[in-house]
Amino acid sequence: MARRSPEGEIKQVIIVRADLDMGKGKTAAQCCHGSLLSYLEAAKVGKEIVSEWLEQGQKKIVLKVPDEESLIKLYKAFQFKKVPCAIVNDAGLTQLPPGTTTVLGVGPWKADEIDLFTDKLKLL
Repeated sequence: MARRSPEGEIKQVIIVRADLDMGKGKTAAQCCHGSLLSYLEAAKVGKEIVSEWLEQGQKKIVLKVPDEESLIKLYKAFQFKKVPCAIVNDAGLTQLPPGTTTVLGVGPWKADEIDLFTDKLKLL
């Protein structure tokens, strides 16, 4: 189970669907997509936060959810709280059908705001 972060910490969280039978390389690629897409979203609304995250060493945590429904629910919760995030839908060129929702990237953002929704999730 993920732990609560120290106050003032900034991190990025990548959340992966555990119900998909992705290989290790596919999972890594999808996580990279999620990391980059959510970074770009965060840079639009929180340049100072993103800069601080870069200076702090770019902390990333990879967590898992059991299914697509759980991932979409988290995505909507982060959107509601205005925490920058991005959903990854696979292109369907290798292991998954086109449009399969695989990953949710969150932040970089204030860890305490991310932890509100992720502190009960398990590490991948």
